[in-house]
Amino acid sequence: MMRETLDKCMEAIKNYMRKDPEYTKAFVNLLETIMKTKTLDTKTKELIAVALSVYARCEYCIAFHVDKALEAGAKPEEVSEAAWVAVTMCGGPCFMYKQLVDKALEELAGK
Repeated sequence: MMRETLDKCMEAIKNYMRKDPEYTKAFVNLLETIMKTKTLDTKTKELIAVALSVYARCEYCIAFHVDKALEAGAKPEEVSEAAWVAVTMCGGPCFMYKQLVDKALEELAGK
């Protein structure tokens, strides 16, 4: 399920790159620039993004940022804990969306 969600996310980015390249390149450039190591390392930024993805209740963002957090060296336990931080901030709705993080970890951590 979450692998398919990640694939759909990446396909959407490719489609937007064809349809609206100027806006899409600007967005991707912003994302890449912010996620570069500066004061915070990429892993920490991706863990923050996981928490914000849960808080925003965005299934595509969850899949994308769990994948990127794992690529940046985050352990599944760290990703899960970041998602729990979002639960503390918004309660029930985030509590239910945390299961998507768990599914993403199950599917993506074993790449």
